[in-house]
Amino acid sequence: MKKILALIVLVALVMTQLSIAHCMENPKIKLGNEVLLSKYHHLIKGKKIGLVTNQSGVDSQGRSIIDILADDKTIQLTALYSPEHGIDGIVQAGKGVDSFVHAKLGIPVHSLYGPTRMPTEEMLSNVDLLLFDMQDIGARTYTYMSTLNYCMVAAQKYQKPIIVLDRPNPLGGVIVEGPVLETYYQTFVGVDNLPMAHGMTAGELAQFFNRNIGAALTVVPMEGYKRRMIFQDTGLKWVKTSPNIPDIDSLFGYMATGLGEGTGIGQADQFKWIGGKGLDSKKYADLLNGAGLAGVNFIPETRADRGGVRLNIFDYHAFNPARTGIYALTYAFSLGNFTVPKSGSTKQTMVMFDKVMGTNKIGLYLEQGLTPQQIEKNYTPALNRFKEERKKYLIPDYDVRPGDIAVLVDSIEVSFDSAPFIDQNNRLMVPLRAIAEALGAQVQWNSAARSITISRQGKTIFLKVDSKEALVNGETKLMDTTPVIKNSRTMVPVRYVGEFLDSKVNWNPHTQVVSIY
Repeated sequence: MKKILALIVLVALVMTQLSIAHCMENPKIKLGNEVLLSKYHHLIKGKKIGLVTNQSGVDSQGRSIIDILADDKTIQLTALYSPEHGIDGIVQAGKGVDSFVHAKLGIPVHSLYGPTRMPTEEMLSNVDLLLFDMQDIGARTYTYMSTLNYCMVAAQKYQKPIIVLDRPNPLGGVIVEGPVLETYYQTFVGVDNLPMAHGMTAGELAQFFNRNIGAALTVVPMEGYKRRMIFQDTGLKWVKTSPNIPDIDSLFGYMATGLGEGTGIGQADQFKWIGGKGLDSKKYADLLNGAGLAGVNFIPETRADRGGVRLNIFDYHAFNPARTGIYALTYAFSLGNFTVPKSGSTKQTMVMFDKVMGTNKIGLYLEQGLTPQQIEKNYTPALNRFKEERKKYLIPDYDVRPGDIAVLVDSIEVSFDSAPFIDQNNRLMVPLRAIAEALGAQVQWNSAARSITISRQGKTIFLKVDSKEALVNGETKLMDTTPVIKNSRTMVPVRYVGEFLDSKVNWNPHTQVVSIY
């Protein structure tokens, strides 16, 4: 009998753990491909579909959109189109991709990174419409969105509707940064007048592109997605988008370390390190750590004859990859003997450095010895003009609504059973127990005295409802607001609680996000 009871308990524990794991893995958003099938299937029913995708084109459960459409008996999947890195994402950067016939489906897989990068009339001859479903990384130079642009041009030219199934910008939709591409410098690594970090989803970019294209475009939006989300907030599993972007740190490091094409300053370890021959790693790290770049610090690391730094990103929401990249490049120039590649007088002789920057001005600024702050000041007017233009093409459902406040502890969002709010003293108030537990603290509530004791790692905070006084290890501290009872919950000012526990607290009023670390 005891063995049976023990077995029942064991099974219950296992089921509980599985249930918890399942809940933790549940995505917080529905991708465009899932919304297409649940709400907008009529757009594709009975059609011959040409699908532009690769291994990143999966739903929130990791199922390939190719397989999903191939199994749908109400449509015909008649052609696939593969971008740079190929349909399975394993071809190295810059290498040509071959066309072939899909072994299982028996349909053509047309290369859009070979002799042609734009679908031809023949490639589109057996399709009624194009579907686009690929994960971008939020950088202007990443060519998947260039492929989207070219497909839209072809769709307009050959009178084919195009449907873009939206996906998150994994860097979030808040940080918009870097020099804006000048029209003369439009190439396949920069197809439109975008800054380095555009802060737009694939669907929003499609709407932006279409101002100059005029394709019959439909964007199927995500559900549950907010512009302030970075990829870690979505609950989705990252799928390697290309050989050198296998994980989140490579994704965020791409623009921060990869801007020095042809200068002698380069990245290593899949965009997690930047440096160059002859650099003093310690001096380089000191300059970068002293620049006040948000969310990151820099660890000196010499690799063979190259000095450099490894990025340690500790606040992914605050980290600005493109701005960091400009600073990293400029400080390297100030310390080492590096040269600026020069474009010729024609577009055919344009060097990759200028293509990446979208202008030749950054190279000129480096030669002039400008500081990163001066370079940033010079590109800011054009960036601000872009930010205004960009607003026309954003998807309203992704906007953060007033009062939609998020609190992140070590980049993980805290769940509350009572909504945080801004009090009359302009302080963010949050439920006591939830924030204390997220910070790894213990809480005692004395209902008779209406007092709160919070303890963590040798720190003890004593607070009382409706009192501005706090005792921190016995020392009186004054606050400019008070804890309150609201909706049967004790609400405390998150800034004071965090700082009293020796945490750093950052409030971004534009995104309504508090980051604590």
